[in-house]
Amino acid sequence: MLLPQQASSPPGRLAAVDALRLLAAVAVAAYHYVGTPTPRFWGERYDLPQAAPLLHAISGYGWLGVEAFFLISGFVICMSCWGRTPGQFAVSRVARLFPLYWAVVLIIVVMGTVTVLIGQRSGAPTDLRTTIGNLTMIPRPLGVDFTAGVAWTLWVEARFYLLMGALLIFGLTYRRVVAFSFLWLVLAAMGRELHSNVLNEVLLIQYAGLFVAGIACYLMHRFGQNLLLWLLTGFAWCYTLTVLNDRVATHPTSNWILSATVLTGFLALLALASLSRLRHLRWRGLIYAGALTYPFYLVHQSIGIPVARGVLKTLPALGLLPAVTAGILFSLLLAAVLNRQVDRRLGPLLRRRLTAALDPAPRKSTTGASLPPPATASAPERSCKSFM
Repeated sequence: MLLPQQASSPPGRLAAVDALRLLAAVAVAAYHYVGTPTPRFWGERYDLPQAAPLLHAISGYGWLGVEAFFLISGFVICMSCWGRTPGQFAVSRVARLFPLYWAVVLIIVVMGTVTVLIGQRSGAPTDLRTTIGNLTMIPRPLGVDFTAGVAWTLWVEARFYLLMGALLIFGLTYRRVVAFSFLWLVLAAMGRELHSNVLNEVLLIQYAGLFVAGIACYLMHRFGQNLLLWLLTGFAWCYTLTVLNDRVATHPTSNWILSATVLTGFLALLALASLSRLRHLRWRGLIYAGALTYPFYLVHQSIGIPVARGVLKTLPALGLLPAVTAGILFSLLLAAVLNRQVDRRLGPLLRRRLTAALDPAPRKSTTGASLPPPATASAPERSCKSFM
């Protein structure tokens, strides 16, 4: 088989894909604010099916925005991996995710602590042990609850990063990524058949098809469309829509056919954003909106909803939908502040420091002379270091 021609340079950030990320974030927020099946979510006086019946019914499918995030992540992370070493990829992910995540966790803890001190009930755990566990971004394996309710998706993402990082050790090539994608889906199907919790944790059985479909879209974006990549996309999507029924079962108001249709619409939009003329779109407004997606996603539930409830309690005459709007607008404003003060400042700083830490300069002795270089590494050690 002839390999597709290598692109002359790595593609830049795609504004149309950023727009799709924003759409996914809006869908998730809509579900949490007005699509939730929780009875009397906004209090005894407000019943969502009666207050906004059509909006409630449509937003009830907003949970599919999470699936859309995983689909888009397959595309974006494959793009981020290409041409990088495992060390460079790890630095880029840590610098991108952790500063904003730490800031949001601390904000939630401070808000929850103040709420408890004034005699109210906090919606998020604020004890020291839980907070420390959440700062690792893997609280569930450590046996503590999530401080930010949506952070469970970050643990899913982290395991996907580990899989891509393992592939990076061998180097990313077209053939290796295609083989890896097919193998991942087959092993995930085997793990599902065996009902193996271990394989589920490693292979992300529920979401493997979404990530692989995103990877296939990126390969088509980079190398061009061909029969093999469309077969990979079809295989991944048949897998995805089949196991989607498990997620639908946890949302009693959702229908599998409608859910599959909505999710397929997200795949079509990703293909349109990355394969059509839209891939040349460079509108800065969409790129900025994409930059706000992550902080907005982190704060909209654990911070925005309490704000909306506070507005509703303080100004009951305002009504439910205006209070919901206030919570969403506050979340957007806070996301913009976090993007400017945390992501743009701490992210680059952390990236520079971590990059320097991958190859530190020799320490100087007490006399001012540089310490002698370490002994020549063995062949396995040299091999490991070369990947960084």
